Amino acid sequence: MTRLNVILLVVLVISSVYLVRVSYDSRRLFAQLDRAQGEARQLEIEHERLVAEKQSQATPLRVEKVARDRLAMRSATPAVTQYVTYSASAPASSSEGAR
Repeated sequence: MTRLNVILLVVLVISSVYLVRVSYDSRRLFAQLDRAQGEARQLEIEHERLVAEKQSQATPLRVEKVARDRLAMRSATPAVTQYVTYSASAPASSSEGAR
């Protein structure tokens, strides 16, 4: 009978150690899940902020202002426009003669 008691005691100790380990792993995984969900919320907030910033930066007035101020661009007027005309009497290009 004492052999059976010893075997049952060993099984009980092994079972309790396993239960403690499983509960510890469960708590650890839950903490990791909670951190990952918090990080996902932060990333969603950052994404929404960046989308709103992108929309505000891409307005036509802002693009025109940046083009004028930073890039020193100006509107095209007839005074600064050069027109290119095609004349049929232009000499043939050298690539046509190399066929």
